[in-house]
Amino acid sequence: MRLNERVKPYLDYCEFRKELDEKTLKAYRIDLGQYFSFFHREEPCKAEIEEYITELHKKYKQKTVKRKLASIKAFYNFLEEEELIQENPFRKIKVKFKEDRILPRIIPRDEIELLLNYMYGNRKNDRGGEKFWLRDIAVVEVFFATGARVYEISNIRADSINLNSGLIRIMGKGGKERYIQIGEPSVLKLLKRYYNANAQAIRESGYFFVNQRGRRFTEQSIRIMMKNYARSAGISRNITPHMFRHSFATYLIEEGVDISCVQQILGHSSIKTTQIYVHIATGKQAEILRTRHPRNKMKILKVA
Repeated sequence: MRLNERVKPYLDYCEFRKELDEKTLKAYRIDLGQYFSFFHREEPCKAEIEEYITELHKKYKQKTVKRKLASIKAFYNFLEEEELIQENPFRKIKVKFKEDRILPRIIPRDEIELLLNYMYGNRKNDRGGEKFWLRDIAVVEVFFATGARVYEISNIRADSINLNSGLIRIMGKGGKERYIQIGEPSVLKLLKRYYNANAQAIRESGYFFVNQRGRRFTEQSIRIMMKNYARSAGISRNITPHMFRHSFATYLIEEGVDISCVQQILGHSSIKTTQIYVHIATGKQAEILRTRHPRNKMKILKVA
């Protein structure tokens, strides 16, 4: 069997044995497809792979190149472990990356407050009726309450929320599940109201958040909904679901929550991913410097 013909069995292995999510599988399929379409023979040598890596650097940003190479390396590691190849060419290839740190964009607290107040106060303006007005507010509240990703919110199952205790089961990357507690009683009360208004559609679809056709409320629909409400509320900033995740993490750290707890809530496999929020918790930083800086206790002459 040719090397590129082993891609499908590998993707099947990733889907059914490793239980990787659909987006990861799609990325693997694209990355491996591009890789093999670049070469004119069955098994590229080290020099040809180096040439391919150079071409990737010409076309893509460092983060994308890193991801694409990780996909290819994982494929070769699989072939090596299954003894389908004698030598893994990537063991002789060293690639170093110097990535620019891009700080996550967050939503100012006053804009989150403005958005929620607008949504709660514009019940009569919603074309879909009360049950979809409740759904929209519930979705945004759950974003801010859990810091979950948009596909995690969209795919919450009907039996994944305990409306009595407020415990939500979130299915994250790679099928990893985690539990997050809704801590605000008013949000839990809102979720109950939403469920009661949409109970039949929720039971029939199996998903907690449903659209007007009684199906899963998709990621794209959530993005459009949030954008429309933000615009109507007079917010010029382009607010996205992932910005709620960044804001959630940043504000928890500003309030003094331990970073390891934030890591667990967000579902990060490495604490290095979570540490970026420490750098943008400017509110807490400002408070510390204002109240605890040693300069405050020094007796310095005032400027006349």
